[in-house]
Amino acid sequence: MSTEQDYIIQVKKATIFQGEHPVLDHVDFNILQDEFVYLIGKTGSGKSSLLKTLYADLPLEIGEIQMVGYHIHQMNENEIPFMRRKIGIIFQDFELFYDRTVAENLEFIMGATGWRDQAKMKVRMAEVLMRVGLGGVNNKMPHQLSGGEQQRVVIARALINEPKILIADEPTGNLDPAVSEDIFKLFLEINKYGTAVLMATHNHFFIEKYPARILKCTDRKVLDSDKEHFNLSKTY
Repeated sequence: MSTEQDYIIQVKKATIFQGEHPVLDHVDFNILQDEFVYLIGKTGSGKSSLLKTLYADLPLEIGEIQMVGYHIHQMNENEIPFMRRKIGIIFQDFELFYDRTVAENLEFIMGATGWRDQAKMKVRMAEVLMRVGLGGVNNKMPHQLSGGEQQRVVIARALINEPKILIADEPTGNLDPAVSEDIFKLFLEINKYGTAVLMATHNHFFIEKYPARILKCTDRKVLDSDKEHFNLSKTY
């Protein structure tokens, strides 16, 4: 039986807002430390707003969220950077600096999160790039890489601080199907070694081929496949 210490995320009676408008009500779910979870729902159903609330990019006004040991509903702004160091965040749009090399992109994040020792930074950079299958691209510019390779750089960047969980918002949305599956398998491999993954996706192929627990945003609710059966419409 799972205890509170086993959970990387706990959400209790939360209301999720998009601007001034609530998009999800009475949200309750927990995610275990090593779990892989899909987040699905139609465009506008509240998926991205939920994810942004989890990593404190949107305020939590109603309810409680415990995220990687931090209580978001009680947290002050100074604590947010410390919490985010324990989270890897991956977007559909790569959000790389296109005027900097791969190494400079990673160095920026490392400097922003407290790394100072250049030798240790170089070693860690090599580790994460090898882990995502990109050894030897340090001095390349992002535009010299394919879309799949750019997303691997983004994943490497998210892994820099050995996060407890990866939060991915449509990470394969801009990639062709073959590349998408390779990137998806990388997430599965990362999860296999103990990092939790919460992935928002519209890709029904992944869900059918690689079944896992599902959270579905619909009708201002978050349904949980661990608790109830629901229709997996391909319109998500």
